[in-house]
Amino acid sequence: MVGRYFSEWLKSYRNYLRMRNYSPRTIESYGQVIKHFAYYVWLRRHNEVTKLVIYGKYFETARLDTDVEIPPVMITDFLSFLASMQTYKPKTFHRIISTLSSFYRFLYTQGAVCTNPLIGIERPRIKQQEVKYLKHNQVLRLIDSIEAPRDRLIVRTIYATGVRVSELCNINIEDIDFEEHTIRIRGKGDKIRIVFLDDDTIGDILRFIGVRIVGPLFVGQQGKNISSRAIQHIFRHYAPAGITPHKIRHSYASELYRRSKNLRVVQENLGHTSIKTTEIYLHTDIEERRQIYQQFFPLSKYDERA
Repeated sequence: MVGRYFSEWLKSYRNYLRMRNYSPRTIESYGQVIKHFAYYVWLRRHNEVTKLVIYGKYFETARLDTDVEIPPVMITDFLSFLASMQTYKPKTFHRIISTLSSFYRFLYTQGAVCTNPLIGIERPRIKQQEVKYLKHNQVLRLIDSIEAPRDRLIVRTIYATGVRVSELCNINIEDIDFEEHTIRIRGKGDKIRIVFLDDDTIGDILRFIGVRIVGPLFVGQQGKNISSRAIQHIFRHYAPAGITPHKIRHSYASELYRRSKNLRVVQENLGHTSIKTTEIYLHTDIEERRQIYQQFFPLSKYDERA
């Protein structure tokens, strides 16, 4: 029987996340947030509050053997404590609250706590920022400007398929169906999806791999798949400032939606679980807006009144 300490329930929660196919990186990130909070709870129960704000070094002596049942005020005090120690962006606070909320939902369903202390905790508002990305012709100019065949094909493949950097790194030649013009992608949570390739990109891949029929599409050190760091380096070398592989993925999503108006297809091609995630990639094309304005807004038309 699992006890009531953070040390015991944190292990169970990690196993729960693994069962749900969360990535090791996500599990580690969630674990760090919960451990930090558990240390804070332990210290609050063994020290004066004022000392915690002044002496962050107290965390070196903190432990996880403290009860997971806490009042809601402990959550707000923890967030205030974090804000007093350093400046966090709203997105960071949002992630911390989401992590703790997930943990306490799990505890509640397991009967470890009587109530979820995160219910009613307001999350910081995140201002919607304009995302910088390249339009279709700009992406093509970027690709054409890259002299190295491998680097040029890397950027083209990201734009042709909309894959994430991690997904691109893990593509093997045997994942590509050259007759169907598709690639079998293993995405987040080991979910499999199919992405599509145009004729020119297929042709470039065939010329690039030569006689190879298996193994990494893009080879890195020691014959293994290329690393994400190597791809980031390619973008720093060739792309305009601020343009990352993710921004090229954004360009793919925006261009596909602009031409198709099919949000569901864009969602599936990107490998998003929720369609709400896909919506952040969308833009209403300025030419489309201009046409709608000229067609429907009365001041933009000839006024026939005598």
